[in-house]
Amino acid sequence: MSYGDAMRARTRSEERRAEIVRAALEVIAERGYRGASLAAVAERVGLTQQGLLHHFPTKEALLVAVLQERDRWDAMPAGLLRLDLLASLVEYNAMRPAIIQTFSALLGESVTEDHPARAYFTERYTGVREGMAEVLRAEYGDRLPSGLTPERAAPLLVAVLDGLQYQWLLDPESVDMPSAFRDFLTLLGENRPD
Repeated sequence: MSYGDAMRARTRSEERRAEIVRAALEVIAERGYRGASLAAVAERVGLTQQGLLHHFPTKEALLVAVLQERDRWDAMPAGLLRLDLLASLVEYNAMRPAIIQTFSALLGESVTEDHPARAYFTERYTGVREGMAEVLRAEYGDRLPSGLTPERAAPLLVAVLDGLQYQWLLDPESVDMPSAFRDFLTLLGENRPD
């Protein structure tokens, strides 16, 4: 096989993997992780289950790829995230309910002891809390207007972000997620008068 043929084959394989991940995201959003099957994902992309296993040897490997892809979509370089950009992220999330539904369903399922995404979410949330503490420290210093440290306020900020997503998914007509998050920022003191 020539170098050019090898590169084309690799590109096709990467494109197929991306297609499978997108299909898995859809199936998980519709059925939850436990209800999603490799056969359903394979059917959605026009593969046999054996063909899908060539790209992802286990359902767990596919799940991790889905979660990693979702995180890549929202990734911001370290040090560039600010509270006002978090508000923009909330607005962006309001435009993609299927992604938010999938993430929320997986997060909810992952709290069970034997769920294959439990370790992933545990590690992810450790990093998210640390990142939110850095964002709060950059905005307020060592103390927020309430007197809380950034480390004490970070889990609350994460809880608001995730809690708003759940409420919005359940009743999007009643919960304006971006407005509610901006209200929370006001409570934090983000729009405090100078």
